[in-house]
Amino acid sequence: MRDINLKATEYFEAVARLGTVTRAAAELGVSPSAVSQQVSALEAQFGVKLFRREKRRLVLTLDGDRLFQTTTKAFHALRNARSAIARQRDLRNLVLRTSPSFGVRWLGPRIADFAAENPDWNIRVDATPDYSAFETEAIDLDLRYGNGDWPGLTVNPAMSDLVMPLCSPAYRDGLDGDLATRLASARLIDSAKALYRWDLWLAAQGIALPDLTYPFRFDRSSMAIELAKQGGGVALDNAALCLTELERGELVPLCPEVPVVVFPAYWIVSPPRHFNRRIVARFDSWLRARAAEHETQVRACLTAMGCSFREVEQMDLIGGMD
Repeated sequence: MRDINLKATEYFEAVARLGTVTRAAAELGVSPSAVSQQVSALEAQFGVKLFRREKRRLVLTLDGDRLFQTTTKAFHALRNARSAIARQRDLRNLVLRTSPSFGVRWLGPRIADFAAENPDWNIRVDATPDYSAFETEAIDLDLRYGNGDWPGLTVNPAMSDLVMPLCSPAYRDGLDGDLATRLASARLIDSAKALYRWDLWLAAQGIALPDLTYPFRFDRSSMAIELAKQGGGVALDNAALCLTELERGELVPLCPEVPVVVFPAYWIVSPPRHFNRRIVARFDSWLRARAAEHETQVRACLTAMGCSFREVEQMDLIGGMD
């Protein structure tokens, strides 16, 4: 085997299979002259002609055909082995996309547990509000925030929104009067992409503010929650994303007497075929189990603060979708 010029053999096989030096060069990513030189070198090594030219067309000689039948089977087997290795490597990758706030505040602190349970897998997380185009992107699944209506995809509920006005204890204590009076003097923090926003919440409470303005507006819940924790105002946001702050007393309900609005909002979304991969099905089960545990903890924490809950339907939220 040491005396066989493998590069020249590869170039010869490509020419014989594709019929022209130009096509072989394009496939191999080299110049036509480089291909011709390697074929000539192979002919010199064997001491025979491998091609003859007939009317601008290369035709295999008898010796060339004998060599081609052997080499093309060998290279085909090598290409199959390479593809199999690449597929196996790819099967060890789990690639998912999540909304930024959910990724930072909920998934990020927990993903290491899943990785520890699946040490042979590489995990990549893209935190972006954009949904995946599964037909053109190498994404296994999305963790989407929305109404759960994505035709043609498998959509499994992951976690609910538990929406309520939240602020720091000091900010709450600085507001006087009944709820409408307190809200009229409060700095309202708007989460612009939330399904349930201030206009819907105020209407449900029968509160009409004369001049509903938002001194602060964010397209990330994580930013709205952080500002509320720092005493910047009142955020109407998801308590499930700030359980740690609630347990530490850094955030408190502005009005625990008003029921927390609960509705399904986070979903595991993927083409049905992706669930044939063991790691995708495993992640789906793991995340839903962890999310259910977390939601139970959030409800228990809020109940201890005197809160109750009001379940709403997705159709009730359409008016509040951005």
